[in-house]
Amino acid sequence: MALKLYPFDPARHLETEEDILYYLEAAMEGNDPKHIASALGDVARSKGMTEIARKTGMGRQALYAALSENGNPTLETLTSVLTALGLELTVQKPAA
Repeated sequence: MALKLYPFDPARHLETEEDILYYLEAAMEGNDPKHIASALGDVARSKGMTEIARKTGMGRQALYAALSENGNPTLETLTSVLTALGLELTVQKPAA
């Protein structure tokens, strides 16, 4: 019997609000915009991209593109998606 492997999909493991917050917090630590956008895309997929698209007023395909590893979302897109997820963007000093 052959072992069947599947690609890892973080969206399948983001089940609770706490999971999502820790995941996004970890993504932010690297300060890599592409990684942050991709992580936000994972979270959006975990909640249902169609629902997030409806809440943001954006097209589903446009969200997939903007929140992919090669996407480059605008600040407006980021804040719209965060709002649709019930989150907000904040700024703080790094921990010493």
